Amino acid sequence: MTAVYLIIACSILALLASAVYASRVLSIPLSGSKGEVEKFKNISGAIDEGALAFLKAEYTYVGLFCFFFAGLIWLSLGSLPGDVNLGLYTAISFLFGALVSSLCAFLGMSIATKGNVRTTINSRKSLSQGFKVAFESGAVMGFGLCGLAVLGLILVCLLYTYLISDIHIAMEVVAGFGLGGSTVALFGRVGGGIFTKAADVGADLVGKVEAGIPEDDPRNPAVIADNVGDNVGDIAGMGADLFGSLAEATCAALVIGGSIAIVSSSLEALYYPLMVSALGVPVCLLTAFFARSTDAPDSVEKTLKNQLVLSTVLMTLVLYFLTEWAMVDSFVLDGLVVTKLGVLISVLSGLWGGLIIGFITEYYTSHTYAPVREVAEASKTGAATNIIYGLSLGYQSSAIPVICIAGIVFLSWSFAGMYGIAMAAIGMISTIAIGLTIDAYGPVSDNAGGIAEMCELEKDVRERTDILDAAGNTTAAIGKGFAIGSAVLTGLALFAAFLTTSKVSTLNLLSPVVFSGLIVGTVLPMIFSAQTMRAVGQAAFAMIKEVRRQFRENPGIMKGEQKPDYRSCVYISTQAALQQMVAPGLLVICSPLIFGTLFGVEALAGMLAGSLAVGVVQAISSSNSGGAWDNAKKFIETGYHGGKGSDTHKAAVVGDTVGDPMKDTSGPSLNILMKLMAIISLVFSPFIIAAHNWLLSFLNLV
Repeated sequence: MTAVYLIIACSILALLASAVYASRVLSIPLSGSKGEVEKFKNISGAIDEGALAFLKAEYTYVGLFCFFFAGLIWLSLGSLPGDVNLGLYTAISFLFGALVSSLCAFLGMSIATKGNVRTTINSRKSLSQGFKVAFESGAVMGFGLCGLAVLGLILVCLLYTYLISDIHIAMEVVAGFGLGGSTVALFGRVGGGIFTKAADVGADLVGKVEAGIPEDDPRNPAVIADNVGDNVGDIAGMGADLFGSLAEATCAALVIGGSIAIVSSSLEALYYPLMVSALGVPVCLLTAFFARSTDAPDSVEKTLKNQLVLSTVLMTLVLYFLTEWAMVDSFVLDGLVVTKLGVLISVLSGLWGGLIIGFITEYYTSHTYAPVREVAEASKTGAATNIIYGLSLGYQSSAIPVICIAGIVFLSWSFAGMYGIAMAAIGMISTIAIGLTIDAYGPVSDNAGGIAEMCELEKDVRERTDILDAAGNTTAAIGKGFAIGSAVLTGLALFAAFLTTSKVSTLNLLSPVVFSGLIVGTVLPMIFSAQTMRAVGQAAFAMIKEVRRQFRENPGIMKGEQKPDYRSCVYISTQAALQQMVAPGLLVICSPLIFGTLFGVEALAGMLAGSLAVGVVQAISSSNSGGAWDNAKKFIETGYHGGKGSDTHKAAVVGDTVGDPMKDTSGPSLNILMKLMAIISLVFSPFIIAAHNWLLSFLNLV
């Protein structure tokens, strides 16, 4: 039971760390003159109100859907013969996973929307003080999510290993927890992405391009919705995404490990995947103690990058000793003899591969390097050449990360088979507490700059928040690369677990049904991207019309004599997100169920392989193109090529608005597609097999 106690202790440590960070952030008073404090309260309150209102509306629909889907799980899996009621147990596990994922979203949002204004206030003192508040605000989400995820998983594992004697079946039921988390993540990522980009595009095109007012200008009616969107998309959405990766990769490893007799006979070896994630907590907590920035402008970005490197180095040492203690000396998987060294190599390949992918992403999306500066240079001849160069950059940037992922897959598969792939996925997200802390830091800093602008604070305050935000943009790009890499490895791990559960040992690409499934799978990410891009376009159109209407009907807004109607813009983004997230969600959820039932598990395996292969390239390309356009615009705003207000800058703003839905909606949402389709196939595999066999029998009778 040592493994269980260790996992529970680490999860409690994470929750305590989250609580301490939250109390430190909330203890900072709203200081300033009476008028300034009133402005701080009004603006941060409006952002908080809009964010929580959106989450409540979204999760009301998501909750209803989850109960409906749990009923579908109960009925479909419960109708299968066997001593264990797979349907009931999996449905309960599913609902628990959905609940924990939802709690994580509300936790991160509630602190981020209070930490933003405190970051602004502390930035009046110094850059380092502003950094401290933003980092600790992000740490609430990072450690809180990790603690809840690990604690939820171990509780589900303990419950079902007690109720179900067959370890393999118990672990299949536990996979429902990951499905619940990923289902919530689907709507969180898609809905949050639509919300934030509808507001962002509307605010930029009408405010910056047409009206010529600065970003975050309080006269822009969409400015509050834009700041709300940073939270619902980049904090709640990203958190749900990485929660899903952690839960699903662990479930995949548990399913594969539970099928291996020698591993399932050792409690430490069975729970080894969970211990990897659990021990990431003290490693990340130790790393966070070194998050100290000076007042030098370049120290913020260096500090954040050092956090990623240091956590990776420390985790490497921990993994060595953990593997020596917990993993069995060797076991046999599909004829391959797997040693503890092979398992260690697999998990380390994922850990270091994630860091490499992150820094490659930075190279293609930071204006410190040549690729983004070429996009900025191309803006001198107009928006068309800006977009052409940005698309080219995105296509090219996918090559090295995909080769890196292929290397991780080859290495981990060679040393530890399907179990190795699952462990590589867990290795990549083993430092998730620090990774998510840095991701959540970005929106907090971005909001802090917006609040400084809207409250009309001193120029040096906005300059400091811009430095914090710029560092956040760089690390956010690294985080997106990291999230995509973990998503594809998690998808592969779930794919391997699906093959294990379905008793499919080989796939013949020359088989017509497998190859046809492969071709169908390749088009699903394209359809999904089309749906999410169109959704942002429709929502942004409604936002643009509303902002133009307010400027036209209330000319006093531009003179500062009338207050814009911020709530109407928040309402437009909310309604658009709730309506437009349905179609992409149904595509992801229904495709594996219908295709597998009609054509069988081998055809479904081909479809999953096709969607993974195209999904990873599409996700990387979209995210990096969008990131490059964004930072090319920021590079010009620093004074290059004419600076703000020039024709070059206007061309870059157009490119940025094209890239916004690509980097913050379609690209990140493809992470969910790759994972959710695979885990639906895993959880429903017994039903899919039974339904397909029944269909074949019915057709034979006819």
